[in-house]
Amino acid sequence: MTNFLLAGGGTAGHVNPLLALAAAIKQDSPSSKVWALGTAEGLEAKLVPAAGVELITIERLPFPRKISGYALSFPLRFLRAIRSVENFIKANQIDVIVGFGGYASAPAYLAAKRCGVAIVVHEANALPGWANKLGAKSAEAVGVAFKSTPLPNASFVGMPLRESIEAVADYADRESARLHFGLDPDTVTLLVTGGSLGAKRINDTIVQSRKVLSAAGIQVLHIVGGRSDLEEIHEKDYVRIAYCDRMDLAIAASSFAVSRAGASTVSEFAAVGLPAVYVPYPVGNGEQRFNVADIEAAGGGLVVADADFDAAFVATQLVPLISSSKALADMSKKARQNGVADGAARLLALVKSVL
Repeated sequence: MTNFLLAGGGTAGHVNPLLALAAAIKQDSPSSKVWALGTAEGLEAKLVPAAGVELITIERLPFPRKISGYALSFPLRFLRAIRSVENFIKANQIDVIVGFGGYASAPAYLAAKRCGVAIVVHEANALPGWANKLGAKSAEAVGVAFKSTPLPNASFVGMPLRESIEAVADYADRESARLHFGLDPDTVTLLVTGGSLGAKRINDTIVQSRKVLSAAGIQVLHIVGGRSDLEEIHEKDYVRIAYCDRMDLAIAASSFAVSRAGASTVSEFAAVGLPAVYVPYPVGNGEQRFNVADIEAAGGGLVVADADFDAAFVATQLVPLISSSKALADMSKKARQNGVADGAARLLALVKSVL
């Protein structure tokens, strides 16, 4: 029996691979114990307990970037978080800590080092975060989702995927998936998504392009996200919804996709062989552009800048591409060849190698 502490959270990009590994551990070794370490504010507060994993929380402590009262109190609060994790490690005889990045990971890495507990880091993004850069320095093993991720001594394991997505990679019942959303089972289908919060540029462009897509015989499953003010629509060749709690079916239903380039999205699409046009999020450190570099080089996806994704692009480039069955089949094959459908099993094998 092995005791695992999985640290990470904040965003779905950290939480989903954590939960995928937890599920793989339980399937591989039912007698092993698994805890998750996160914060009360991140998505893990909802998703981890819902998955049947016990969540241990510490204070959410963003690294201070300017002098303030918070910056002055940060060192003591950060040390308190480390000691809290240390106490948990000792009380529960933790054998290994697997970190996925996010606010909980850095205290976990430092506590593990002080306790002499093995550390494994998984970095989901092609551009690693500061917590995982810190953890990688003392880790026994480092797994990455993208081959181009610049972390020393890293092993390419891919992204640990949800079991439902792994199932689609094994077999996709496209007709049933389309019927689930009220779409025609025999019509080429475009999936459009900007993530849980949506993407205004993508949403607006697709709305403007509805007639062009319809005229080309392309039906659309449009997931607009929670911040959009677009109402839901269920029409013959256009279904627009705010949220989708069955992304496995949305992916299975689709011939092609337009999406942001979050690490999980890129990994899921590649694993099942879904070709896509990726529109990286234009704000921040540009990590989404790096996430899609490998799949773009392999020919399984195209990248267009946010400012360039407009109705003209849809009409002159996207529609002809989706309308070519040969091009779709070629891109799908190349996407799948570049994807990893068993990332959870690969990461578990890496973790077990250090025990």
